Amino acid sequence: MSNLFTKHPKSVGENYFTHFAKAFSFCYQLLVLILKILAHAIFPFIYKDATSSKIKQMNEEMQQRKNKRL
Repeated sequence: MSNLFTKHPKSVGENYFTHFAKAFSFCYQLLVLILKILAHAIFPFIYKDATSSKIKQMNEEMQQRKNKRL
């Protein structure tokens, strides 16, 4: 049963808790972005570049983590 919880984290060079913390961090960042996108939809003059720049930053971080384990 533990294999279900550890197989993927091991495949990316992490343990369960490290993987959980990183995934939770990305989840939190995306939730904040959702609120900013909603605010931007209502008030188009705020958070003009916040979403695209944060997504680019998160993608770069994911790519660096991917390259680190290769």
